[in-house]
Amino acid sequence: MAGLLKGKRYLIHDRDPLFTAEFLSLMAEAGVASVKLHAHAERFVRTIKGSCLERMILFGEGAVRKATAEFITHYHNERNHQGLDNALICPEPEHAGAESEVLGGNVSAGC
Repeated sequence: MAGLLKGKRYLIHDRDPLFTAEFLSLMAEAGVASVKLHAHAERFVRTIKGSCLERMILFGEGAVRKATAEFITHYHNERNHQGLDNALICPEPEHAGAESEVLGGNVSAGC
């Protein structure tokens, strides 16, 4: 399979109707497993939309990619997660306790 999924083994997605049975069978034939983590994927999509994408006016794919990449860094390194007893997913010791401005101040580090 060429393109975005080349060399990938797993596809984590939500239950969007765009992921049809035909699409999933095509992925399976290519050796890409569809992992059943729907709740986690849907929660992340809801979080990134509500905390980031719906608060900004983005022009072009580059802007969307940059905002998404910056939010993912924030999500893993700076955002507390209730499911982890308010711990960080990937704490960075040099940034512990420091406030940072995420996406030009549109996302608070304590969200």
